[in-house]
This record gives sequence, structure tokens and C-alpha cells, in this order.
Amino acid sequence: MTTMRKAEEDDARGGMRGCGEARGGAPVTAPPVDGPGATGALGPVALRACAVDDALAIVHPDARCTLDHDGPFQLLVATVLSAQTTDARVNTVTPALFEACPDAGALAAADPGRLEALLRPLGMQRMRAERLIGLGDGLAGRFDGVVPRSREALVSLPGVGRKTANVVLGNAFGVPALTVDTHVGRLSRRLGWTTAKDPLRVERDLAALWEPERWTDGCHRLIAHGRAVCGARAPRCGECVLAEAELCPRVGV
Repeated sequence: MTTMRKAEEDDARGGMRGCGEARGGAPVTAPPVDGPGATGALGPVALRACAVDDALAIVHPDARCTLDHDGPFQLLVATVLSAQTTDARVNTVTPALFEACPDAGALAAADPGRLEALLRPLGMQRMRAERLIGLGDGLAGRFDGVVPRSREALVSLPGVGRKTANVVLGNAFGVPALTVDTHVGRLSRRLGWTTAKDPLRVERDLAALWEPERWTDGCHRLIAHGRAVCGARAPRCGECVLAEAELCPRVGV
């Protein structure tokens, strides 16, 4: 199995279902009772989680989606391309890509060789090209070329898993959504919010601690902090506002 295929399957775990559903269509079980939806009052872990987000909002006031895009179609394509590479690298190829393929119909009809040439800087260009042509065909054939606004519809498209769907929902449509990437997962465990490594379980645990209005931008702030301060191998705890405020128990550090 290639790393690209593995990434696609990892993103699709928990796959084709709507918000609040688990694999097989069964409802996701209720989150921990510490969360804001449990008793009407925030427990101590949830209060600390909200304080963390408030602190990060000051440190990273401009945290946002770092994929350059203009509208839902471009964001969806860019997010699909971001598997196994960086947002910055994706941003180097998307201007030419969107000039050549400005909409779903053009993407579906794109010449594979031309598409592979445009995507070569990202690596695994053949698989990426196949994925984008399938995505364009799915959008054009089933949704009249319009990016759907529901998670269930989004994850039914080729190459789109729950994480990609959440990026689009939160950033293109303003629907509260939690994007659990490597940074969000790592920081959530270090902060003592979850012990899980499965993205869906991390998402569920985080949803129990934050009100929905924090979900989209809160994840951007965690990602920004993970990139700037709380690295995977060498977290700079001495420079961290969360450590200074005694908001981080530094689990596993």
C-alpha cells in the first residue's frame, strides 16, 4: 500500500456519514460528561480547554486556513492535494492548476498527462491526478459542479474523507467543524484533553470540551501553535504561553 493510499484511507476513517454518526451509520456515543453539552455547566477540563483557546487567540490572532483558495471548489481541491505534503507546497501549484481547471467540469475533462505535469512538484502526481479527475467527475456528475454543503455528501466524493470534509465545512461554509490533523491530535493529548490517537475519537473528545463556535478557529489556533511552538520532537515549553499560565500539563513531554 502506498503512503498516498494509506493517507487517503486514514482521512476516510469514519468516512461516509453525517455529523454525529459513526461507522455503519450508528450514532456516536455521548462525549465525556465534563463537556459543555453534558450538564449545562463546564467541568474543570472543559474550563481549562476554553482558557487554552482564549490564550491562543491572543498569541495567534490571525490563525486561519493556510491553503490559498477562492471559494469552496478551490478549497476542496487544495485540501485533497494537501495529503502527504504541506499547505505551502500545495500553494505553489494551485494557481496554474486552477487556471487550467477553473471548475469541476474542466477538472473532470482534464488531460491526465497535463495534470500530472502540474502536480509533479507535490510528488505522486499520477495518483493525485487520478484522484482529482475522479473528484471533478463526482462533482460534475452528481452535484452539478457545486460543492455540497453536508458532510455526508462531501465524504461520498472520491478522495474526500472526514477531515477534508470538515476543512471545507468550517472554512468555506462557516459550519462549525473540528479538523483533527497531526498538530491538533498531538496538542490535544499533551494538554490532557484526550488519550486517543484515532482522529474521530480525538474529534469527539474535543467536541465535548469546546462550544461549537470555537471548533473551526480553535483548530486553526492549535495548528498554528503546534507549528510555531509545540513541535512533535522538541516542544519549546519555555516559550509557551500555556506552560507559563499553567494551562498545559505537558502529558508525554
